[in-house]
Amino acid sequence: MSYYSSLDKAVICIETTIERIDVKGQHLSLAAPIYIRGELKAADLCNELQSFTQDLAQAPLQIGIDEAGRGPLLGSVNVASALLPSAWSGLIEDKPLQDTPLSILTDSKQLSEKKRDILYPLVQQHALGYVIADIPAAIIDQINILQATMLGMRLCTEILLEAIAPYVTNDAKSASESVSIEVLYDGNRCPELNYDKLAQAGIERANIDSQAWVRGDARHTSIAAASILAKVSRDKAMYALDANHPQYNIAKHKGYPTRAHIQAIDDYGVLEAHRRSFGPVAKKLAKNKNV
Repeated sequence: MSYYSSLDKAVICIETTIERIDVKGQHLSLAAPIYIRGELKAADLCNELQSFTQDLAQAPLQIGIDEAGRGPLLGSVNVASALLPSAWSGLIEDKPLQDTPLSILTDSKQLSEKKRDILYPLVQQHALGYVIADIPAAIIDQINILQATMLGMRLCTEILLEAIAPYVTNDAKSASESVSIEVLYDGNRCPELNYDKLAQAGIERANIDSQAWVRGDARHTSIAAASILAKVSRDKAMYALDANHPQYNIAKHKGYPTRAHIQAIDDYGVLEAHRRSFGPVAKKLAKNKNV
C-alpha cells in the first residue's frame, strides 16, 4: 500500500492569487486580491513518510497555523502554515528542537526582531512545507478582521494540504487507514475548511484533526514556526510601506494605533493601505467628509 505518489519534483513552489472565494457554496468576489506563496519539499516529505515505522494513522503529520497583524490600523493581516519534520514537531516544553537549527524557536512575540529575522529563512529552509497568505486591508474592511483572519487560516491550511495530498494519499478502501494530519491553530477557534475540495484532492475529512490552541505559538513548535513566517513577512511589508511614506514612521509603529501613528493620520491623511473600518481611520475619514 502506497501513501504517496511517485516523486516528480524535489521542491514545489507555491504561488497563487485569489480574487474569489467559495463560502458555503456561495461565491464571494474579494475587494482585493489575496497573494499566497510557499514551498513544499516533496523529496523530504516522501523521505519522512518512508521513515515512519508505525502505521501512518498513528503518526500524524502536524501543521501549525498562526497570524500576525490583527490589531494594526494599517496593512494586511498575514497568516502562515508550517509543516515541520515529525522529529521537530511537538510541545516546545518537551524540547524537540534542541540541537537543531531552530533551537531558539518559540512564540515570535517573545523573540527580538533580530532573532525573528534569523529564524525566518531557517524555518523556510527546514520546514517540509509552508504557505504565507497576505490578506489586504480592503478585505479586512469588506468582511471584518475576524473573518479575514479565519479566511487566511483556511486558505493556508487548504493550499498546504492540497500540495501534500499526492504524497499522502493512498488506495485504501477505508479512510481510517490513511495518513492522519493534525492542523493546530493558534487561538480559540478553527476555520471551516472546504472538505469537499480537500476530498477531491485525496484527503478525507476523517483524516484531518483540527485543533485550536490558546497561546499555541508559545506551546507548539509548528505553530511557533508559522508565527515567525507570519510576523516577519508582515514586518517586511511594513518596511516597504515606510520607504514609500516615510512621514508616517511606519517602520517604528508597524501600523499599530500608537499616538504617533494617529497623529500622522491627522497630519497627512489616510493611506490606501489603512483599514477604513477601524475606529481612528474611520473617524478621520468622517471628519474630512464633513469639512
